[in-house]
Amino acid sequence: MWLKLLKKLFKALNADTSPSEVAGGFILGFVIGLTPTFSLHNLIIFVLLIILKVNISAAVFSAMIFGIIGYAVDGISHYIGRSLLLWDPLEGIWGFLYNTPILALARFHNTVVLGSLVLSLVFVFPLYIYAKKFVLYYRENLKEKVEKTKIVKIIKASRIYKVYRRVKL
Repeated sequence: MWLKLLKKLFKALNADTSPSEVAGGFILGFVIGLTPTFSLHNLIIFVLLIILKVNISAAVFSAMIFGIIGYAVDGISHYIGRSLLLWDPLEGIWGFLYNTPILALARFHNTVVLGSLVLSLVFVFPLYIYAKKFVLYYRENLKEKVEKTKIVKIIKASRIYKVYRRVKL
């Protein structure tokens, strides 16, 4: 699975796939990875992955990477979520969300869910810009260097890779 995912990701980085599509997939995966999985906003993100023209490989890759990072920032997420839930001017909004049947699935009463969603939304736009710039930078400056690295040459020379290319999973 990892080999297939990396192949698709590098194909997207190297191909004519728009940098916006790759960056869009990356940020949607970022939100999925940084926030707890089973919540309403992640269902909405999955729907956006299907509807929007974004790179799914970039989304899966970033969801895995930021899923790991998400555990590291749970303390910060808890602090942000707790601060927002205890802020008196927002008390009515939290009560409304909690008491509305479908909106209760958003789990905004959970400090980590709320805090990680707010944290991810703060970084979505800057990360999108940087991801888009990285794709352009990679294509212009790094693509040939990566192709010339020993590890890529070893992988491409291996029997497993040759069989994999023929089968095209």
